[in-house]
Amino acid sequence: MSSSDPVADAELPDIDDRLVEPETPYEIRDGEVVHVSPADPPHGKRHRQLCALIEAHTGPEFDSAADLLTRTSRIDDIAPDVSVYPAAPDPTTGGRQLEHLAFEIVSKGSLRHAGENAAKLARRGVRRVFAIDIKRSRALEWSARAGAWRELDPTGHIADRALEVPLPIAAVIHNAKADDAVARALLAKRNPVLVQNRAQGRAEGRAEGRAEGRAEGRAEGRAEAVIVLLTARGVTIDRATRARIRAERNARRLGRWIVRAASCTQAAELFVDGRRAGGTGARTGGPRATAAGSRRRPAPRGGRRTR
Repeated sequence: MSSSDPVADAELPDIDDRLVEPETPYEIRDGEVVHVSPADPPHGKRHRQLCALIEAHTGPEFDSAADLLTRTSRIDDIAPDVSVYPAAPDPTTGGRQLEHLAFEIVSKGSLRHAGENAAKLARRGVRRVFAIDIKRSRALEWSARAGAWRELDPTGHIADRALEVPLPIAAVIHNAKADDAVARALLAKRNPVLVQNRAQGRAEGRAEGRAEGRAEGRAEGRAEAVIVLLTARGVTIDRATRARIRAERNARRLGRWIVRAASCTQAAELFVDGRRAGGTGARTGGPRATAAGSRRRPAPRGGRRTR
């Protein structure tokens, strides 16, 4: 018998001293063999969901199990849907310790039987027993003092020393994916994988920020180089042009502006696109226009231009 049982008595068997063969669909209630029916989809889905939630919310000092048989008396051997018990073995027997929490998934017809099992578990020493009523979407806790179920606030949490993170009742009673509640619990428990991923994400974000900062700094430097070149050459730069140069972040465009700033006579020439930039000399009467004009041949009078 487990030394952690507060009702320790020489007549009580060990909690793992079986009356029924494990891995079979039976329990022993009041000395009678009871067949435990397989689950229908609503019960089975809620059972799976509850297992995931409990596993995520328990701390490292506790384990959880589904359909774990517990010997509650000389004539009872019952298996709650989910149990939470200390991970460390019993210091006296070397076996497992008695569960601290037990959860049953019930329908309207099985709530009475769940109450009978809850009373047996409580007498054996299980601290808290809960029932999840699927049909009515509610959670209940067994009151040993009142000998009855007590409904819990659906917006509240189940807080207990066996749970590292309080269990949200809404996640337990509503037929929805448990992913969000599980993720929040794992983050609250500082799960190593999630913590590492979050740290890696932050590091990548910082690296991206540094890269963006370096690119921003290079762009600002090139823009200032354009302004310095124009100023040094005595080219007038009005406020709007200066603002446009400093606001530019395209590295290639700034590179072209630096080249043009070394030879242009007006700041507006910086912004002429590449196809038109070569024609600026023609408009200003520069060397390009003279050279081009010198290659032209006048057309003969009264006829077509000959080649």
